[in-house]
Amino acid sequence: MSRLQMPKAARVAVGLSAIFLAGCSTLSADGGLNDVSSLTQSRIGQTANFKKDSGDKSAEVQALLDKPLTAESAVQIALLNNSALKASFAELGVAEADFVQAGRMRNPSFSFGRVKGGGDAEIDRSVMFDIAGLLTLPTRKRIEQGRFEQAKLQAASQATQLAADTRRAYFMAVAAAQSAAFAEQVRGAAEASSQLAESMAKVGNWSKLDQARERAFYQDAVTQLARTKHEAIASREQLIRLLGLWGAQQNFSLPDRLPDLPSQPKEINDAEAQALSQRLDVLAARRDTEATASALGLTKATAFINVFDTGYANKSTTGLPRENGYQVSLELPIFDWGGAKVARAEAQYMQSVHRTTDVAVRARSEVREAYSSYRTTYDIARHYRDDVVPLRKKISDEVLLRYNGMLASVFELLADSREQLMSVNTAIETQRDFWIAETKLKSAISGGSNNDTRTMP
Repeated sequence: MSRLQMPKAARVAVGLSAIFLAGCSTLSADGGLNDVSSLTQSRIGQTANFKKDSGDKSAEVQALLDKPLTAESAVQIALLNNSALKASFAELGVAEADFVQAGRMRNPSFSFGRVKGGGDAEIDRSVMFDIAGLLTLPTRKRIEQGRFEQAKLQAASQATQLAADTRRAYFMAVAAAQSAAFAEQVRGAAEASSQLAESMAKVGNWSKLDQARERAFYQDAVTQLARTKHEAIASREQLIRLLGLWGAQQNFSLPDRLPDLPSQPKEINDAEAQALSQRLDVLAARRDTEATASALGLTKATAFINVFDTGYANKSTTGLPRENGYQVSLELPIFDWGGAKVARAEAQYMQSVHRTTDVAVRARSEVREAYSSYRTTYDIARHYRDDVVPLRKKISDEVLLRYNGMLASVFELLADSREQLMSVNTAIETQRDFWIAETKLKSAISGGSNNDTRTMP
């Protein structure tokens, strides 16, 4: 059968199908990860290069582990090596597959029938094309493209959240190790004081009450040392989990102390506006609302009729000329007029609108809270650095002068040393709190919610 003999409706269907088939979407080489890398990198301020087939990164990870770990190198290792993050990227592949599938027509259907009665045979043939799918293809493709863009934002949000979690774990680990070292010094001072008190009590120069107090302080110091050692181990293990390390890789080294405070805190006057324009969870919620709105429009357009197939048909009967024509298949809205589908789509749209509003409200609140925490912890840490610790040192110097002049006892000297070490330990904690608050502020402005990543190990 030549093309000219085909009915006009069939020729139109075939022609339109050829046009749309020529413009079918295909899977991208990078799987959308190039956009995820760009979104992540612009928000964490360092390299984030995700690849669809990244291969073995153990050599690159080991090169970073061979040097003392910094907050930046810890984040780099986590982005390269965290298995939970890699698993989450599979969701991006699902979204891209849905987008590509939405850009393709349903395959045409071919039917063949042969009926023989007596000496005669009757043969029916038909090729059917999905006209409804063809007409709605641009809208369906646009909807899934929006879903794909939303999936990219969600993947970048997970990567950004992992970076923030890693920075927090890094500062916790360094501070815990630093606190454990100071706890050891406190225990040493308490032990020396207790032994001296015991010796002096034996010769009658110290009361049993004062000796018991020194002994009790020593026991408290031993308990505190055990607690801080465990906290150091637990903080390091949390960091190890986020970095995805095992075996010999766990033997990395951390610096002896936290980074110094910046000379001045950041002044952010439009933090809320930045959060609404940059936060990935806000952008993803907006994309979801847009896609849901498009889906609502498609549902309304196809609620009455969503099955409309047409195609070429011919019929051959023994002894008779072949008969050509066309066939149309149309769904009759007798039992289902589409009202339930429209109501469901409208409910989903309103759900998406309210969810987006909720995300925006929480974003504004979280960034205000995060900035308040940032400024407060900076002021407290600077107060300890510039006022409390120098004052404790000055007191210690004065006590030492009095001891050298025999105006103060050795126990006053030991007690003052303990108090100085405790103030230094508190200064470490305030400095740690500042760096964690800074991390949360960055995440609140450009990343997402400050809640810890629950999918990360």
